[in-house]
Amino acid sequence: MEIYVFVRFHAQPGKADALEEALCKVVPASRKEEGCLNIHAFRSIRDPQVFHIDSRWKDEAAFDLHARLPHTVRFIQRAEPLLDDEIRAQRCVLIV
Repeated sequence: MEIYVFVRFHAQPGKADALEEALCKVVPASRKEEGCLNIHAFRSIRDPQVFHIDSRWKDEAAFDLHARLPHTVRFIQRAEPLLDDEIRAQRCVLIV
């Protein structure tokens, strides 16, 4: 069953541009994964410290593989020191 994953990041003051750069590197690599059906990164207009990744995956196994791939692991290692809050992720199914 297809799943959607919504992830929220909140950058520390002065670290938002570095987080955006990291997102711009990981998203294209993630798009190339066989199980990735769609992925986009967003930056909030009202709070430029807030970022989101919205993605759609073939199934949970595809996303679980994504989470273990080197480009994803490198992104998390790079992003975590830039954040002032924990990474918040939700796995969802489409209901309507």
